[in-house]
Amino acid sequence: MTPADLSRTVLHAVRRAVDEDALRAPVPARVRVERTRPGGSGDYACAVALQLAGPAALPALEVARILRERVAAEPGVGRVEITGPGFLSFTLDAPAESDRAVLAAVREQGLAYGHGDALRDEIHQFHHAREVRAAVTAQAVRRLLVAQGARVRTTCEQAPDPDWVRLGVTVDAYGTPPTPLTGIRPVPAGATAGELLERLGPDAARWGLLRAAGHDRAALGPELLVQGEANPLFRVRYAHARARALTRGAAALGFTAEAAPYGESPSGPAAHGASPAAQAANAAPTATTAHDAAARPLLDLIADHPGVLLAGARHRAPDRVARQLEAVAHAFFDFHDSCPPLPAGDEKPSAAHRTRLAIAEAAGTVLAGGLSLLGIRAPEHL
Repeated sequence: MTPADLSRTVLHAVRRAVDEDALRAPVPARVRVERTRPGGSGDYACAVALQLAGPAALPALEVARILRERVAAEPGVGRVEITGPGFLSFTLDAPAESDRAVLAAVREQGLAYGHGDALRDEIHQFHHAREVRAAVTAQAVRRLLVAQGARVRTTCEQAPDPDWVRLGVTVDAYGTPPTPLTGIRPVPAGATAGELLERLGPDAARWGLLRAAGHDRAALGPELLVQGEANPLFRVRYAHARARALTRGAAALGFTAEAAPYGESPSGPAAHGASPAAQAANAAPTATTAHDAAARPLLDLIADHPGVLLAGARHRAPDRVARQLEAVAHAFFDFHDSCPPLPAGDEKPSAAHRTRLAIAEAAGTVLAGGLSLLGIRAPEHL
């Protein structure tokens, strides 16, 4: 069960409680679940009972008890506890099942993993200055909101700079709006789009403009072009390129992440005439084994990705997405070095390699999808 699945499960429990007249309160448009903080109980926590206590005219603890019995019976939920003044804490079923669901979701949704319709009822209108950082930020926020189902209109105070097009920026209109619009006002870049494009190119310029929070000054120096670990943008793009290279390398060795059922060697039926469809149907990449514990941080970050995208949209903060991609890239390299997805020397491809390859491919997909939302290319070769 992914965090998005859990959020929908809790929302369904609220709706059931209202339909059964156990709870008299308006059903919220969405329910937010968050990974439990250090020292907390369970895998995820939710404050929906506190949110509904007032409208329901019930103590939050009573609302939590009403919801707990309905959520606990759902598949994928191992245990539901009530903590503090009425928080619901969820422990999901065995990690292998949860990890399998996350990997399946990434494979199925591809670059759209983490997109959704949580904001489908929202309409936003943004108005920004004729300044490159404001324009690029507004465009990135627009992409994030649209990816969550919102409708967005963006306008500029004056006619757009022609160079903005090379940065992927478009506006719906310019001039004084007939009605006040929500403003986007990050700290100005101190350079024009043309100057940034000449010095950095479009990808590095966009990363530099978006990586810092809007209230901080953007770092737009030559360090953005450094081809090394010290440059976060290079590290993110290199992690994606490395993940793609692993897929090509595995194909050259005659296996894929779905080449055979978990626990079966490549010499089994999947390697001797089984159709691709049959192989895919039998394949079930699972969570890491004990010796693959280095995958845990990476799997957690992949599972958290939809929540980060939604938070970035709600808070108009593309910098959150950039930092998430940096964390994924860092965890990917730790995982890659500790648990190589490709066999070495005379080693034969095994079930562990297929599982590791599935995790690496999911990480690459998350990196490519996140960069796409920021308007940055994810090359397959670096």
